[in-house]
Amino acid sequence: MYSMGKHLVFVGGGHAHLTSLKNLSDFISRGHRVTLISPSPYHYYSGMGPGMLGGSYQPWDVHFHIEKLATDRGATFIQDRVVTFDPLAHRLFLQSGRDVQYDVVSFNTGSTVPVEALTKEPHDNVIAVKPVVNLLRARNAIAKGSQEGRAFNFAVIGGGAAGVEISGNLWRLLQEQRGNGRIVLIAGERLMPSAPDKVRRLAVESLGGRDIRILEGKIVESIERGMVTLNDQTTIDFDIAFVATGVRPASMFLDSGIPTGPDGGMLVNARLQSVAHSDVFGGGDCISLEGHNLAKVGVYAVRQSSILLCNLLATLEGDEMMTFTPQAHYLLIFNMGNGKGIFWKRSRVFQGRLAYLLKNYLDRRFMKAFQVSGEHDVKSDTIE
Repeated sequence: MYSMGKHLVFVGGGHAHLTSLKNLSDFISRGHRVTLISPSPYHYYSGMGPGMLGGSYQPWDVHFHIEKLATDRGATFIQDRVVTFDPLAHRLFLQSGRDVQYDVVSFNTGSTVPVEALTKEPHDNVIAVKPVVNLLRARNAIAKGSQEGRAFNFAVIGGGAAGVEISGNLWRLLQEQRGNGRIVLIAGERLMPSAPDKVRRLAVESLGGRDIRILEGKIVESIERGMVTLNDQTTIDFDIAFVATGVRPASMFLDSGIPTGPDGGMLVNARLQSVAHSDVFGGGDCISLEGHNLAKVGVYAVRQSSILLCNLLATLEGDEMMTFTPQAHYLLIFNMGNGKGIFWKRSRVFQGRLAYLLKNYLDRRFMKAFQVSGEHDVKSDTIE
């Protein structure tokens, strides 16, 4: 005998929600109503974003059709953005002005790059590396300009893994398009500061060997009108700048007055449940796990996915919940844009074609598990 149906709302269709969305019959067969709210009908996989920029992957290789994933299984899809919510009134307030009532809600809204910290106003040629669809827009613009004979000066701001992969894949894009350009990677104090020295050395050798200039020991103070100003007041001109200075959750949780972690992510317990509201859940980059300081890497969101499926169903049905224990070690492989990758897990580090092929295999296997909504049926690079 099933309980009286309740309304479950998913906010965002990222990695941590994919298992639940694929298994919506678990909720709907028990009489519950499900809604997915997302600003786009597609969700792009960040792990393959730099490869899409460089041309190793096409857009349809890299995205999930989350609208179809949800509606094919009986859910309602609302293309909109949640800006704030009232956890006491169980109400979500959307950018369009409408609101949505829920019984249980789960957030997987990802993270953004705080570009506004560097520039006074938005510029079309200053591109945040998240959301990942920005990289598709950039690829199309660069390909068009290269075909018209235009030479580009690129500035990549941020010396972490994203900045390294973007730089290497910009080089690949220029090779593919037979274009001309200069790439400057402004790494901050140090390139890949959280990685072992061997990873850093291999990255420097890989990029430097392709005439990609790496600036260390310099911090970007501002970006204005095609010019980056550094903390020593030197300047670098650019046609397109990519900002990869780290990510943070949107301000929605702070604005809604619920407990957050240091970066503004919703503070959750080991059940991925808000520490203040038992009917509010979340996963991925938008949460802060109580007692932990987790890196913003997709492996955690993927592992949280099955935990959320279990715990959302348990909350609706009154069953026992599971706990999430983050793994201490995980594999990272960086796509360097030249058909090679840098493999890093614990003390094991190596570079080469094998590393890239392993990353490609793992990424495509993950995509195949959730690309069940005809993503490859319509092949277009039109921005969705």
